Amino acid sequence: MEKKKWRTAVSWHFDKEAYVRGYKLKDMIDRLNFTQAIYLVLTGELPNERQQRMMDAILVTMIEHSIAPPSVIAARAVISGGNPLHVGVGAGVLAFGKVHGGALEDAMRFLQENVDNPPDQVVKTYLQQGKRIPGYGHRYYKEEDPRTEKLLSIAKEQGYFGKYCRFAVEIEKQIEKQKRKKLVLNVDGAVAAVASELGFDWKIGEGLWIIGRIPGLVAHTYEEYTMEKPFSKRLDEEKEVEYIGSPPRDLNK
Repeated sequence: MEKKKWRTAVSWHFDKEAYVRGYKLKDMIDRLNFTQAIYLVLTGELPNERQQRMMDAILVTMIEHSIAPPSVIAARAVISGGNPLHVGVGAGVLAFGKVHGGALEDAMRFLQENVDNPPDQVVKTYLQQGKRIPGYGHRYYKEEDPRTEKLLSIAKEQGYFGKYCRFAVEIEKQIEKQKRKKLVLNVDGAVAAVASELGFDWKIGEGLWIIGRIPGLVAHTYEEYTMEKPFSKRLDEEKEVEYIGSPPRDLNK
């Protein structure tokens, strides 16, 4: 039999009826909540109650963090230019990068590649090589990230405070000990640890971030679309911009 060009295990139509991971979509509509459906489509299996609780916590943790992040600025600026809502949301997603969104994937990779190594040696190696340890440090939170504390407390309640969570907490201690400066385990690091406990591969990390962040981007783009005038996000060149280029000059000289 000739190998076909495309392959998928996610969904299919049998007798003209839609199935997702082997389950009838029609039955899912009646039987599953959104978190269960997300877990199913990503992993191929239905979550148990504890897995669902942790997945809920992860998604809520990431849903929104004010108007300042690059993704929200991008989304609202694009809406301000006269574009429809979906274009603004798309612009917001495109603003995700290594330091905004991609940090989750980097943190998951760090934990999954180093969890079986001694934390003190891992930190020592990273510091000696001048490499940043993903998932640690925050612009505002210097002593603790409250989102981290809450997420890890739920992980403990649900029996998901395992080797990844313990390793993540120990790395924070080792950073402070060796660097003599506290860099808190931030929300990216905490979500990375819990997502790893759930068995998610680090390569899907940015996808988890996108799923969690989309509702917030929709809310911001809708707010911009309905509350603000078009072009309202234009910079005030006198107050907000410093020109550092060449002074006016004459091409005729």
